[in-house]
Amino acid sequence: MHRNNDLYEFLLENSWQMTEDWYQKIDDQDPFSLYSTEDPTIIKSLKEQNQEYLVRLHKIFATEENSFIEEFEKWTISLAQDQKHLDTSVHYVVREFNQTQEVYLSYIQKFYQENQEAVTLDQFFTWCELVRKIFNISIYIYIDEAHKNTKNQIAAQKEMINELSSPVILLQNNVALLPLIGDIDTARAKLILENTLAQSAKLGISNLCIDLSGVAIIDTMVAHEIFNLIKALKLLGISSTLSGIRPEIAQTAIQLGLDFEEVHTSASLAQALEKIARG
Repeated sequence: MHRNNDLYEFLLENSWQMTEDWYQKIDDQDPFSLYSTEDPTIIKSLKEQNQEYLVRLHKIFATEENSFIEEFEKWTISLAQDQKHLDTSVHYVVREFNQTQEVYLSYIQKFYQENQEAVTLDQFFTWCELVRKIFNISIYIYIDEAHKNTKNQIAAQKEMINELSSPVILLQNNVALLPLIGDIDTARAKLILENTLAQSAKLGISNLCIDLSGVAIIDTMVAHEIFNLIKALKLLGISSTLSGIRPEIAQTAIQLGLDFEEVHTSASLAQALEKIARG
């Protein structure tokens, strides 16, 4: 039986001292770590979070195990979603979970040593194993939430990069520019098509100049996506012009048998904009 009211009361009485013991063990010089802060407000918040964690953890010795774990997991998820902790490197947070566990187990050991006449060695080991189990659950939940947070950040950054990699820039007289730069693979070409159509429709343009002067290589699939973009723009009533096609791209296009006959082209962006202006 893991439940023991005397142990529970003992841990409650020593909660704040356990938090102070934990905080005194912190030795963090990394300025990017949450735990290296000297801000009194943040330090107070860290101690309060640690204290709340301990108080909830104590309940394992006064509650049935399965119901305790179910409630504790829900609360730990909300704790793990705290942005200050998510912004701190995972290994720092895991380190502090382990430091807290070390302090916690030391107090259980202290209780056992003071109550050996009423507590068996088997009970002591059972308590220690249970505490390790709960801390492992906490660490797993935190790492899982940190992983989800990282994935969400990467997805948001990727979306931003995709948007920036195919910006439709409004110039004047309902004319816009799509400057393409760098390597374009099939996946990026599809994103360019989707983003360009959405942005062009939103801006209400009538002419779009697609400048390829910053693109060194183009393959058949990418060329087809660009042609699909031009066709889709035409369906929206938007006229397109390709400018800045480099000699090596033109040569590759011929070798691939790509047909540019129905596509408006210009040697440079300046010439393309001049042609559009003349109508």
